[in-house]
Amino acid sequence: MDAMTFCVPCLFGLEGLVGDELRRLDLANVQTENGKVYFTGGWDAMAAANLRMRMGERILLRLGTFPARSFEELFQGVKALPLEELIPKTGRFPVKGHCLNSQLHSVPDCQAIVKKAAVERLGKHYGLSWLPESGELYQLQFSIMKDQAEIFLDTSGAGLHKRGYRAVGNAAPLRETLAAAMVNLARYRGRDFFWDPFCGSGTIVIEAAWIALNRAPGLQRTFSAQKWEAVPETAWTQARQAAKDAEFRGSYQILGSDNDPDSLSIAISNAKKAGVGDLIRFEDADATRRSLPAERGVIVCNPPYGERMLEQRSAQRLYQAFGRHIREAEGWSKFIISSEPEFEHYFGARADKKRKLYNGMIQCNLFQYLRGGGRA
Repeated sequence: MDAMTFCVPCLFGLEGLVGDELRRLDLANVQTENGKVYFTGGWDAMAAANLRMRMGERILLRLGTFPARSFEELFQGVKALPLEELIPKTGRFPVKGHCLNSQLHSVPDCQAIVKKAAVERLGKHYGLSWLPESGELYQLQFSIMKDQAEIFLDTSGAGLHKRGYRAVGNAAPLRETLAAAMVNLARYRGRDFFWDPFCGSGTIVIEAAWIALNRAPGLQRTFSAQKWEAVPETAWTQARQAAKDAEFRGSYQILGSDNDPDSLSIAISNAKKAGVGDLIRFEDADATRRSLPAERGVIVCNPPYGERMLEQRSAQRLYQAFGRHIREAEGWSKFIISSEPEFEHYFGARADKKRKLYNGMIQCNLFQYLRGGGRA
């Protein structure tokens, strides 16, 4: 199978960044849509994308697309796909998916139809009335949008945000893919002083260190398609070697600070697991009082926000104090994510740019105060 189409689902707001990331990997026919980006290639492209994508959520292999205005159309469409080219006799093929703006809207019913069609196709091919499903995982996914079905196999397994370094997180952690996107939007590449004054469990500074090193985020984990019979082992070994060869060497000025000792101990542990414990300095410090660690640099942070009224007021007071402390620091660019709609009011300055992003299901804005900017 050489000309395959792959889909990279992503957090809303990151589509353009994910598309640029795929182009930097020299992957072909990159096309962005809402919440997902497509590219084409062989197994080598699939392996490279799994290993090196920082901001995409997973790599799905598209098996086919067809109209699905009825259960019969869905059944026949799936049954027509050459599933046996990928799924062996003992393969496990559970089904999950979603429907949106379509005549077929019951996800459990659609799951059952897709499963039934796959069983019929594979059973006929292997000459079995019952499939054991005792082997490796071949996760089937469907997407039905505006009566058009897409059927995928998930090559990643666990989501790509699961890098392997964060076994334990603190409350309301930031997803690794979003943290990497924030660092990317700050245009940090390792030259500036980098500071996260609300570092929590260390996700932002760890992603910054990996970006400075150009380290592939998937090197410490495995992927579902590594165990697929159809995928040659050389696709993975060559992609891993290419990723290692692309790494940089250097020393960087990266500081993560927080006034919660428990979070800091988790951050230190996570940084060690990520292999960057020696590149990041951690410090117990109050973000509203700690003096700026250098004359120039970049701040990227996710300050606490409150979901309940008293917590929200406390967060608003924190934004005020933090704003008073750092907003006039013209040698620093500042990239602050918050779900508070009046953040600029409390911070005390209008952002030079704002970008709508989603932290899970929570709508946020990335408030960007560029070096020398930050108008009161």
